[in-house]
Amino acid sequence: MARVTVEDCLKVVPSRFRLIHLVIKRVKQLREGAEPLVKSDNKEIVTALREVAAGLITPETIDRYAKKEKPTSPYDISEILKQKSLKF
Repeated sequence: MARVTVEDCLKVVPSRFRLIHLVIKRVKQLREGAEPLVKSDNKEIVTALREVAAGLITPETIDRYAKKEKPTSPYDISEILKQKSLKF
């Protein structure tokens, strides 16, 4: 896909408002470290639009692709609690 257009995305998500919310949520996921589903050297916004236009991201599937948090070790928890107690 040489250029991604809003019309390409509207074939997958028929409402412009839902499209905007979907793409914003995906951009946040990408910025937090989620893996892109399409190869793209562009910024996160263009990558998210390409994913939607390709039908890989939909309102029903968006939550599947969020970056999974790594489990927190007991040491990390104690450090977090220690830092919070120092603030008060």
